[in-house]
Amino acid sequence: MELLNKFFNWVMSRRIKQIEHFMQHPHDVQYEVFSSLIGTARHTEWGKKFHYSEISSVREYQQRVPISSYEDLFPYIERMMKGEQNILWPTEIKNFAKSSGTTNARSKFIPMSNEALDGCHYKGGKDLLSVYFQRNPESRLFLGKSLSIGGSYQKNHLNSDSYYGDVSAIIMKNLPMWAEFIRSPGLEVALMDKWEEKIEKMAQLTAKENVTNIAGVPTWTLVLLQRILEITGKDNITEVWPNLECFFHGAVAFGPYRETFTPLIPSEKMHYMETYNASEGFFGMQDTDNPDELLLMLDYGIFYEFIPIEEMDKEQPKALTLDEVELGKNYAMVISTNGGLWRYLIGDTVKFTSQTPYRIKITGRTKHFINAFGEEVVIENAETAITEACKITQARINNFTAAPIYLERGKKGGHEWVIEFIQSPSDFTLFVDTLDETLRKVNSDYDAKRYMDIALVKPVVHAAPEHTFYQWMKKRGKLGGQNKVPRLANNREYLDDLLTMMASL
Repeated sequence: MELLNKFFNWVMSRRIKQIEHFMQHPHDVQYEVFSSLIGTARHTEWGKKFHYSEISSVREYQQRVPISSYEDLFPYIERMMKGEQNILWPTEIKNFAKSSGTTNARSKFIPMSNEALDGCHYKGGKDLLSVYFQRNPESRLFLGKSLSIGGSYQKNHLNSDSYYGDVSAIIMKNLPMWAEFIRSPGLEVALMDKWEEKIEKMAQLTAKENVTNIAGVPTWTLVLLQRILEITGKDNITEVWPNLECFFHGAVAFGPYRETFTPLIPSEKMHYMETYNASEGFFGMQDTDNPDELLLMLDYGIFYEFIPIEEMDKEQPKALTLDEVELGKNYAMVISTNGGLWRYLIGDTVKFTSQTPYRIKITGRTKHFINAFGEEVVIENAETAITEACKITQARINNFTAAPIYLERGKKGGHEWVIEFIQSPSDFTLFVDTLDETLRKVNSDYDAKRYMDIALVKPVVHAAPEHTFYQWMKKRGKLGGQNKVPRLANNREYLDDLLTMMASL
């Protein structure tokens, strides 16, 4: 095992030279990616529609091809899910990564080509280990098991020759055989779709393993670790896994969870590495001691553009290439990928913290949202749920806002709402139940986190006294038609301020 650990360390170190190359020559590498994408897709239906064979520059590409939302690409993706090929990408698409829904769909289905799987997602995983070993050359990571918490994977009901599932599940299902020997639990448990049973089996199995590293979302990882402590009767995780040395985490901001993980894993040798990966691609990873910035990965078959936030409301927003961005400005990220997403507005906003090399900080979403647990509840979801709850209970509202209740040891997370009613619900409990049930109907990720109360419990709703929001906005100097109550926030700044003011009324 010691020789195996040294071998993997050596293999990973070879990739560092390639990473250093794109760090030193970012614009050249991005142009190579752009040229490869356009050339590869020129004979697809999409490529023919926008005359890819005639495109000779990025500027020409930006002039010909519009910015795309999921709604724009959905008709093409739906045809691909039904079995049509060579639509957005020339090679066969047999996997679709399921992600949270948008305004026209409960869930999104992102095409996952072999090129995207191998040249982006797997490459990102290997690079993550390469960077980790470079920073921690004495690591003994491969002397034990990697614990991975994945999603579910199933046949596509529109076409039995293809599959869909969480991107983590697709990655696990297609890993090479040797990778199965160094990860835990086995696929039969890792890809279960019944979350309560899955967490229980994972806890029972992995508690007996020599786990050296964990990869997953902080919320689900906390649920698992807490169950393992209950099963073993141990005080902290280091008593279960004394050789645990790293948690590779992503999907939600880690800041609110850091103080929860510290007493769970009270080890000086414990490392935390953040990643920026999504169904659409693997975009960045932490390569320094600063957890607030991520190295933008430039040779993964993804061509990047960035729209200044002030351009977002324009019919034809101006998108900048990497050489045009500025430090400290907020940009909406646009991607063209080796999975067939073209000038796709992913919905994330970022700021550049460095240009030599290019490092970014994730600043939020292009819309109001709550994504403390990977649920990605957006304003459309919230308004739909509020409307339905009011309809069922004959209630009328003045204003509302919502924020997360963060996970703590021994407690589960959730959402907390403050709603000012003009007319109170006929049945307050029914109002809350309808709010919750409607959110589950319109957002599959929220539904998954709410399943059996594993990660999210039923929302907590406070009925605010009359004029609460008016007084709160006045206190903040935000009265006036141009100032709006923030409907959703991914932190508790607004909600706690409101609750404090309500307590004094």
